[in-house]
Amino acid sequence: MLAPVCRDPALEILYRDEYMVAIAKPSGLLVHRTPLDAWATGFALQRLRDQLGRTVYPVHRLDKATSGVLLFALDPDVLAQLSAAFERAAVSKRYLAIVRGWPPETLKIDHALRRLKDVRSGRPPAAALQPAVTALRRLATAELPVRVDRYPTSRYALVALEPLTGRHHQLRRHLKHVGHPIVGDTTYGQGRHNRLFRSRFGSQRLLLAAVSLRLCHPRSGERLEINAPPAADFARVAAGLGWPDVVLRLACASSAGAG
Repeated sequence: MLAPVCRDPALEILYRDEYMVAIAKPSGLLVHRTPLDAWATGFALQRLRDQLGRTVYPVHRLDKATSGVLLFALDPDVLAQLSAAFERAAVSKRYLAIVRGWPPETLKIDHALRRLKDVRSGRPPAAALQPAVTALRRLATAELPVRVDRYPTSRYALVALEPLTGRHHQLRRHLKHVGHPIVGDTTYGQGRHNRLFRSRFGSQRLLLAAVSLRLCHPRSGERLEINAPPAADFARVAAGLGWPDVVLRLACASSAGAG
């Protein structure tokens, strides 16, 4: 067993038993080393390993800019079981996002996505499109008296999202596709709105948070739901838009399932 070494602030533990552990990953922290960010020096994998004093195995990934529930296995056999559950879509994931505009109250986004380039292997993306489906539910709206586009005011919404497939950057690409990009998205979003949120709310992050994982325990078969309320920097922006903490708490408990 590794000796505990913790130089960084402790990661918040959401769930832990002898088989797996879930943390609340902060925005801006990579899960593990990647050529996408060769200069990064801190990683969730490394920090959790040092914090627990033992080897941990990431089961899935969250983008560096996304905060929320991140699951690790504590041995290779459990990793294989959990990875298989993710691959067969037996794990339900729920996210909250702040988006530009007011989408419909419910929306099923069924839009195939092309595979992105694999930066680890250097291979070009496959030509074929992959099916991709996201369920969206609009939870709250806000209108700021600021002209960003051609209108005298700017509209934003809090939405719950459930990816029914697991494509790379699926939520960010789907929200761009339907004309409601996630605020703070520097790849698929809109710079004018991102700049407004930086200047008005001091927001330096992608406003996307993984708030819930629902799965069967790999050993007992018990149904688990692991929840993480949005981080303080997300909640601060929500409050600035007129959505108090109670709205976020209710949002975390709300299914995104769209008909």
